[in-house]
Amino acid sequence: MSDQPKLVPGLADIPVAESAISFIDGKRARLEYRGLAVETLARESTFEETSWLLLEGALPSQRELANFDSELRNHRRIKFKIVDLLKCLPEAGHPMGALQAGVAALGMFYPACDVSDARSNWDSVVRLIAKIPTIVAAFHRLRRGDEALPPRDDLGHAANFFWMLTEQEPSPAVARVLDACLILHAEHSMNASTFSARVTGSTLADPYTVVSSAIGTLTGPLHGGANEEVLDMLDEMGDTPPARWLENAIATKRKIMGFGHRVYKVKDPRATVLQELAEHVFAESGKPPKYELAVDLERAAAAQLGPKGIYPNVDFYSGIVYQSLGIPRDLFTPIFAISRVAGWLSHWLEQLENNRIYRPEQVYVGNHDMPYTPLEKRP
Repeated sequence: MSDQPKLVPGLADIPVAESAISFIDGKRARLEYRGLAVETLARESTFEETSWLLLEGALPSQRELANFDSELRNHRRIKFKIVDLLKCLPEAGHPMGALQAGVAALGMFYPACDVSDARSNWDSVVRLIAKIPTIVAAFHRLRRGDEALPPRDDLGHAANFFWMLTEQEPSPAVARVLDACLILHAEHSMNASTFSARVTGSTLADPYTVVSSAIGTLTGPLHGGANEEVLDMLDEMGDTPPARWLENAIATKRKIMGFGHRVYKVKDPRATVLQELAEHVFAESGKPPKYELAVDLERAAAAQLGPKGIYPNVDFYSGIVYQSLGIPRDLFTPIFAISRVAGWLSHWLEQLENNRIYRPEQVYVGNHDMPYTPLEKRP
């Protein structure tokens, strides 16, 4: 009908909020958190400091960072009933399902229904950032028949997660690259899971429900999990020369995982800095064969895909880095959530500042004025 609103599938390129949290310029390979280049933060900052920056809008003072870091360390532990809940989940279940269940359950132990209470909101922010790594690590160990490890207060956020996961203290290089991965994935403007968080937050739902809904959105294969698919692709390549494999992939119009981005028309700046930092880890352990294969594939793709604006994104190398650290593939997306929770919560707090519930319109394409046929007369 002529008076129907125009449909824009997926709200593509439709602004849905004003935000001061992150900025992307896909043509210049620019990603900024609160005006600071993500490359600078990955090289110079920590996940704790970057989280504060996203949440509060500016870099912290020494005292503010020390207090925030102390708060996070004090809230890493999870209640034994949460551990019992994780024990009851199927060992073969995906860790993202366990994480979503665990986060939803947290909201029952720490009621935070009054989102007009700034103190309660901040306490929830700290708990969620601090406890999500513990939930992920606990479920992973429990599903293997091991006891969940308590967090260590003497380790930073990334190093402590690695410890809880592997019962090994990471080397400085490993801790640094894992910390950088968390920084690089912490925020990325209005993506699907962030929009989900803002929609749920706009109803004035509690923050645990907000994050749980974002985690649910992240489970979808069109959002999270691309770095797992990159490894699958590299496995499939086997001994085939990357240039030949690429030619066949292009000829058969196959999607090349880890290449291309909705926004970036040049190489993803996060991929560039991650590759640089990963070299320090590989200097200790040796370059994995998949990394060499990926570099060769990127080199082969530069000539054929580069002119089309298709370059590696952050997922192209992040899975290789995680695998080199001994992290199972099905934990890649939960690690994404460990990081992105800082961005989700930043958007949730921003949404509350001038909240209006999301209520989009639809384009109706169904029938009108249909007659009701009695049951006995229906074929």
